[in-house]
Parts: sequence; C-alpha cells; structure tokens
Amino acid sequence: MTLHCPGTDDTSRSDNPIIERKNWSRWSSCLLRWFALGPGGLESQEFVTAPSLQTEGKLYLILDFLKCGDLFTRLSKEVMFTEEDVKIYLAELALALEHLHSLGIIYRDLKPENILLGEDGHICLTDFGLCKESLNNEKAFSFCGTVEYMAPEVINRRGHTTAADWWSFGVLMFEMLTGSLPFRSSNKKETMNQILRARLQMPQYLSEPAQSLLRCLFKRNPDNRLASGLEIRCHSFFVSINFEKLARKEIKPPFIPAVPLYLLESVIPREVEDSPGIPPSATAHELFRGFSYVATDDDNVSNKKGLRSEIIGMFKTGFYKEYKTHDILGFGSYSIVRRCFSISTGRAYAVKILRKGLRDYTEEIEILFRHGKHPNIVSLHDVYEDENCVYLLLELMQGGELLDRIQKYVSFSEREASAILEVIASTVNYLHENGVVHRDLKPSNILYSSSTDNPSAVRICDFGFAKQMKAENGLLMTPCYTANFAAPEVLKKQGYDEACDIWSMGVILCTMLTGCSPFVTGPDDDIENILSKLESGEIDMSTDNWRCVSDTAKDLVRKMLDQNPKNRYRAADVLNHDFIRARFFLPDSTLKIADLQAAKAAVNITFQAMNISPHSPKLQSVTASDLARRRKERKTLQPNN
Repeated sequence: MTLHCPGTDDTSRSDNPIIERKNWSRWSSCLLRWFALGPGGLESQEFVTAPSLQTEGKLYLILDFLKCGDLFTRLSKEVMFTEEDVKIYLAELALALEHLHSLGIIYRDLKPENILLGEDGHICLTDFGLCKESLNNEKAFSFCGTVEYMAPEVINRRGHTTAADWWSFGVLMFEMLTGSLPFRSSNKKETMNQILRARLQMPQYLSEPAQSLLRCLFKRNPDNRLASGLEIRCHSFFVSINFEKLARKEIKPPFIPAVPLYLLESVIPREVEDSPGIPPSATAHELFRGFSYVATDDDNVSNKKGLRSEIIGMFKTGFYKEYKTHDILGFGSYSIVRRCFSISTGRAYAVKILRKGLRDYTEEIEILFRHGKHPNIVSLHDVYEDENCVYLLLELMQGGELLDRIQKYVSFSEREASAILEVIASTVNYLHENGVVHRDLKPSNILYSSSTDNPSAVRICDFGFAKQMKAENGLLMTPCYTANFAAPEVLKKQGYDEACDIWSMGVILCTMLTGCSPFVTGPDDDIENILSKLESGEIDMSTDNWRCVSDTAKDLVRKMLDQNPKNRYRAADVLNHDFIRARFFLPDSTLKIADLQAAKAAVNITFQAMNISPHSPKLQSVTASDLARRRKERKTLQPNN
C-alpha cells in the first residue's frame, strides 16, 4: 500500500493559537494546508508537516485532538456568559475570522458547536466543510449554513461575501450574552422571515458598548455592517483587549477546562487498524483529482458526533482488578476513603469511594484534574467507576491531619503557625484566582503528605463541596457548610463568594493559636448556642488561651473573621499581613494550647449534629437543556454545489 503524505516536504511552519489545523482544498493542488497567526501579524500561511495520509481509496485527516469539548457544551451548562468572558472569546474569534478572510475564505458555519476549547482555555475554530474560497472578493450564492446564524443575504440568495460571517459573529455574541438567539421561531421558514424583517429586541441589561456592537453587526445591508477584523477590533466593546497579546496567548482565558488525563488511555485503542469499508473501485483515484479533501456523508458525521458524546465523561472500569483496598482512612458526607495498593507496582494510594446517585461528583473531578498539579492540592491520579460507585484514586496523605501534626510538635509557636497559614493562604489564593472556592475548609481537610513537619507537605483535600464561580458578580448561591467553620452569611443562606474560605481560614488560625474553636467551648456545647455565636461573630480574646497570642496575630484573626464579607480580608491580603511577612518578629515562645484532641472531638460532634447541608443538585444531561433541544430540531443545510 502506498501512502501519499501531502506537504511533508515543506519545512516552514508556525504555531496557530486560534485556528485548528485543518486541510484546505485549492482547486489546483492536493496539498493539506493549515493557517497560522505569524509573529508579525495576520498574514502568515504555512503547510502541514504532520502526516495526513491518503491511500488508494481513502483520505485520512490527522487533526489535533481537543479533549475539552466545545463552546456549545459550556454555554448549555451556564446558559449565558459574563461580558468579560464574551470579550475574550469574541476577540479570539475575530482574529480567526480576520485571518481566514485575509486568505479569501468565507467560513459560513459559525456557531458554538464549531468552536472548540483547548486545554489552555483558548478557542479553536473547526469544521471547515462549508467554507468557500473567494479570492477576489467574489460573491458566493450557495444556500448553506445553520438557519439561525444565516445572514440575510445568504437567505435571499443575492450573493454573500465575508460580511456574512460577521452577521453570524453578532448572532453568536447575542447568544453568549443572553442565552437565547436573536431570531428564532418554531419552524425554519418563520425564522428566516424574522432574520429578513423582524426588529431586534435588544436586552437593556447589556452594556452600552455591547449594544452598540450588536447594532453595528445586525445591519441587513452588508455594505452598512461592520465587516472587517480591523473595524471589529477598533470598536469600544474591545477597548480593554490587547489583540497582539491575545494572539500570542499572553492573556489569561476566562475558563480553563478540565483535562481528563485518562481519556486517551481508556478510550483510544493502542493500535489503530484500517477502518472497514467498501474496497476502492478501479476509478477511485479520480475522486481525489485536484482536491485534498472529500466530504463524508451525513450518516458518518452524525455517528462521529454520537461517539464523541459517549467518550466525554467516560471513566476506567475494573478498579478492584488493579488495586487492593485496606483500612479506612476517613468518612465524608457522601463518601468513604480507604488506603489501597496497586497490585502491579505495590504503590500506596488513597481511594475516595463515592456512591452514585447521592450527589453530583463531576465538579469535584473537574477541579482536581484542573488544579491537582498544584504542589499543595491533593493530586488526583485516576478515576474509575462501576455500576454503583465512582473511585477517585488520590495521593496518600501519610502525615495525617493538621491538628494531629500540631499535637506532635515539641514546641509550637506563632512562627510555625504563620508558616502553615502562609501555605494554606497561598493555595487558597491560587484557587480563588482561578475561580474556585473550596467551601469546606477545616482542619480535617488540611493534611500532610508525609511525616515531616515542613509546611510544604501541607495539602488541601476534599473538594466535594467546592464550586467554580460562574455568576457575573462572583457570588455562589448554594449554601453548604460545616458548622464550626461556616461564615455568617452562609448560615443566613445569602449569596457568598471566596470570603467564606477566608472565614474558615480564620477559624483554623484560631484553632492553631489557642487549641480551640472560637465558637465552640466543648463537645457538649449546645447547637443553638454555636449558631448564635457564629451569627454574632463575637470572639472572646480575654481567655487564658489568648493571653500568649501576639497583637499581630489577633489583628489578623479579627480581619479574617469580619462579619461583613465585603470588608473581610482576601487571601492576598492575608499573605501581605505582618503575621506572614514579618514572621521572624513574631514570638518564638511555645503557645499555651489547650487539648487539641478535645477541640477536634468538639468540632466533629458539631459537624455531625449540623449535617443539614443540602445535597448538591443532580445535573441533567446537556441534551436535556432547551438549547440542546432547539439544536436537535434543526439540521445544518448543505450547499447546493
């Protein structure tokens, strides 16, 4: 069998941060090409050096494997995005379209399903099956695309140019900002009538620059429409975007998708064999004459999309064939943690076993896959599942819980407490900067990876209640808490943000400094009394345990436990406080800590008594959303020629 590898003799190439590698047909060539944003601007064009293979009867397109899903999936989950998120996505999309247009290409099928998310959170434009070359700004007359995103000139078939893509750009912008389409009806004919004649209903909650850009894009006469990348980039909506930095990926994307590392191992076969198919005919080679791409039929396309939906979220099976479980390490509200050993290597791990149906575990897995590489966050090595349970294979914490480690210190001073708090605060600051709140910080979730007393061994564990912030104001609206470590606004079921984690850190600091919780006096403390103290926020620093604590430490505690979450310290403020920055000026004398085990018992008893946190809502499938149902109702129209 002879394999033809177009483009493999070309040596020049550059990296494209926006447009996925894709073959493209020139009528006079069978070279597979891809488009790149060169360092000097939007004019660089290179050939593929990766092997795209052509046999006697088949053409194999070797594309980047983007495991993180598409923009449609994220939009279906979140309904709409914030304007700041939309700015980044649209700015990257504008660069991609501007580059295509500079090459004389009309894209013609812009929609969320065709915008993929890379592992770094930046977007990649894909699916060039409906593209049209228009080298001399020639008009195209094919009736193609997805109806809701079609420009008026495509519908009336009077000829369209690259300006049609900017109408679709506006539709996508409207959908991301509002969660709905600007023109949509129960049938395609009425939808097309609305696109041609209906007045745009502009939501008044959108900012003035956003409304202005939408009005400039929704001009039915393409001659009056903003229809070039330069005009788009100069609009006031993008005034805060540095497009040169964005093209170089120097601007942080709004969302870093979870990357399931096990996906390739568990789903993709190690050996790829030739796919079954009809043997090529004697004239099969004629199919490729003058082209580098031959479109597949609709059935194959739909089958591949179905396969993709099955792959996403798939975990390994056969946990007990590869690992042997031993003693119980701990219990959670919805899980049990055991020590386990790999049968093949003998390496020790911790496995968190979650019973299916009790809560949604996808958020915890996403967060751990996304952020588990941080040195002070417990590492997630793999995920397994069977009919009843999900198994999270975690880094084994051999050093035990925070309070147990403090109990073993020969002498424990404020300097040691400062070093530990710095690690915790630095890790929490990292999470908050990446839009994650832990929501269940307590000593039992702060563990040591080894028996050393070095604070670098501290790990934050148990992300079962953690959430990724999504609201425009950064607030979360699903209260869940552990009684001793819950902020007042959580108890009152108000909206709250990362300030809750700071409150919990303040309680942890109190426990390290005094050996007891500021709101619990003992295991027999009345629950109503605990809740009353939590809501009042009163801390008695006149007791014996506080007399040896420095004023610097007390000041930080007060600022971390401020009743008003708006005035409460942030993680960055904690790191800049003198308790952290001026550590060597803190007292080196041993703190008079009360019985930590008694304090630990009081915390555990109160937590059990306060087990009233609501179950996390069970998320429905993406296909159950209104957006997905609407997409099912329509089919992408193929060009006539």
